[in-house]
Amino acid sequence: MTLAALVDAGADREYIETELNKIQIEPFSLEWKRTNKNGISALKLDVILDPDHTPTHHRHYSAIVKMIQSAGFSEQATALSLAIFEKIAISEAKIHGVPIEKVHFHEVGAIDSIVDVIGVALALDSLQIERIISSPVPLGSGTTRCDHGIYPIPAPATLDMMRGLPIAPSSYPVEMTTPTGAGIISGVVQEFSKGLPQMIVDSIGYGAGTRNLPDQPNVLRAVVGHTDSYLGTWHVQAKHLEKSHEHHPHEHHHEHHEHDHDHELGHHHGHTPAIDDNDSIQKEHHHGQN
Repeated sequence: MTLAALVDAGADREYIETELNKIQIEPFSLEWKRTNKNGISALKLDVILDPDHTPTHHRHYSAIVKMIQSAGFSEQATALSLAIFEKIAISEAKIHGVPIEKVHFHEVGAIDSIVDVIGVALALDSLQIERIISSPVPLGSGTTRCDHGIYPIPAPATLDMMRGLPIAPSSYPVEMTTPTGAGIISGVVQEFSKGLPQMIVDSIGYGAGTRNLPDQPNVLRAVVGHTDSYLGTWHVQAKHLEKSHEHHPHEHHHEHHEHDHDHELGHHHGHTPAIDDNDSIQKEHHHGQN
């Protein structure tokens, strides 16, 4: 859902697919399609496995680290991928009572989870995201079946990764956040907010989940935006104009022109892309910086 939302918001799909082909794992392909979730048009991503190759469902953390480091990704994509898997490995090691280097991933070690994690890192790299903000995360409730048997929801690893981070209630007795999703959240998010941060919105993407929920769209929304060094000044100017309009309505046209002019100056002076509903991304860029 996260990867689909980021691509829907403008991440370079061709770049992501080309880079993912560098991973030394069994053959796979990505299937992208638009779907509608309770009135919301969203992008759906499915990782399709090659039927002629038996997939490996279990991988050690150390093997995944070597896989990422040897792929030749950009520095940022490599760092983000490693950060996410490290969070997952730390929680799995704690829960199973083994050293981190001996952690044996089950579902998270499968091809689709590896593609999801690295794909998200590549998407963030493609968008040149510098700051990621998330809304509180719904985890769900009930039970789910995994390789170890029937487990409570949220799964132990999911809950452990969310320690110290804000979670949100959910009325659905299903898994709303997987260990992979929790790893992405805990590995890359720098800040949490109940609402969108102050920014200028550039693009919006919706990533679709598989199941359908009865009363809400099962989508994750990514909002990409940029900050602006003139944004604060623009807000001050807007408040001044409101007061000015109250006392001098005949000056409305002239003041409105100044308002638009300041807004355009601010928009061209600096940049910042963001993600909402399970994640929020922000990027800051000023002239003279990369």
